[in-house]
Amino acid sequence: MDVKIDETWKDVLKQEFTKPYFLQIATHLKAEKMSGKTIYPPGSLIFNAFNTTHFDNVKVVILGQDPYHGPGQAHGLSFSVPKGIPPPPSLVNIFKELQNDIGVPIPNHGNLTHWAEQGVMLLNASLTVRANEPMSHAGIGWAEFTNAVIQKISDLKEHVVFLLWGKFAQEKISLVDETKHLVLKAAHPSPFSADKGFFGCKHFSKTNAWLMSKGIDPIDWKLNNI
Repeated sequence: MDVKIDETWKDVLKQEFTKPYFLQIATHLKAEKMSGKTIYPPGSLIFNAFNTTHFDNVKVVILGQDPYHGPGQAHGLSFSVPKGIPPPPSLVNIFKELQNDIGVPIPNHGNLTHWAEQGVMLLNASLTVRANEPMSHAGIGWAEFTNAVIQKISDLKEHVVFLLWGKFAQEKISLVDETKHLVLKAAHPSPFSADKGFFGCKHFSKTNAWLMSKGIDPIDWKLNNI
């Protein structure tokens, strides 16, 4: 796979790109494409989270599980959809909590690029998925790669906030050094679990309070309407 990824990440992750598991991911994706399968997001956006949030800029990590598997939804940023695509239910609930927590108005789109540009790493555990088949690429090696990403952020940076929503994300806690980073846990924002501890978690205000306490600029969570 010709990895089109920002230079700061290329440097940090260079060992991963030559490991057998990563070459296996590339082989798997090629084989599926050759057999006519549709894969999301498009190839140019697989590493969008890395190209939008450079390693040096990471302040916050929001961990998702899987890219959206419907047409036009996935663009390489966890929970985010391009402008013009209706925000999925989990994202709607994120916006509700944001409004309740810090009074940010609910935007009329679901594109979170503005967060990513400020240092919010919107990382999915799997970076690709087959169309209409959730979790279809969960076992092809992506978890090993994204675990390495989390570990590198934890090892090489300080004072990063990790937002772990739901059981799957919380299983990654062992990769994070909690003596120098802040880990905030809550239920997943999906409609099935948002009322079991996601609503009212106040993660957005807590994130900014922590960053400011460390002398780091807070995140502007407000998204302008289109």
